[in-house]
Amino acid sequence: MRWTKDDSDKAAGAGGGAGSRGYHHGNLKEALVRAALALIAEKGPAGFTFADAARWAGVSPAAPYRHFRDRDELIANVARLGFELFAQVLAKAWDEGRPEPLVAFDRLGRAYLDFARAQPAYYSAMFEAGVAPDADPALREASETAFAVLRQAAEKLVLLVPAKDRPPAMMVALHVWSTAHGIASLFGRGDAARRALPMPPEDLLEAAVLIYLRGLGITAG
Repeated sequence: MRWTKDDSDKAAGAGGGAGSRGYHHGNLKEALVRAALALIAEKGPAGFTFADAARWAGVSPAAPYRHFRDRDELIANVARLGFELFAQVLAKAWDEGRPEPLVAFDRLGRAYLDFARAQPAYYSAMFEAGVAPDADPALREASETAFAVLRQAAEKLVLLVPAKDRPPAMMVALHVWSTAHGIASLFGRGDAARRALPMPPEDLLEAAVLIYLRGLGITAG
């Protein structure tokens, strides 16, 4: 089964919570994903058990073992689905750097914040559940696909700097990712962990990235 944004919306709802509750024949795996998302939204990624997920889905405690070895594997699956959706969102925002890299890069940062706001349960599973990316090859691939969008954007941006002064694209990608992730985690998320900020988080991210890029000699025009 290929997981798409429409599937994600059905599972998570607009705010990253549960979709239609309960198990329907043939959809136990999806019901457990919905359960995990709802419980993450309510209690955090460490606040529920495998039995809680089964209870939320309306099945016996033994039923989840048909699809997942344990709770950690369920969380890893949720994180993978989140990264797949995240990669789609970032790639659409970047749009191969059109109409020009700095404009597209600004869209990319805003898309990062939008995802944290719209999908807080996925965001928590991806970044806060303590699941090692190497725990599942599919999870590793999904996370690397999402990061690759940012790396490709950085590769285009550094071309705006003369070759003799050009910084490593990977370094730029990691610095910008750290900045975007910090702002999203503190001020841009869509759950109770969001902290107050006397300005839109998009403005804070835009200013931080512009200062950083200007320091590297990357400017418009």
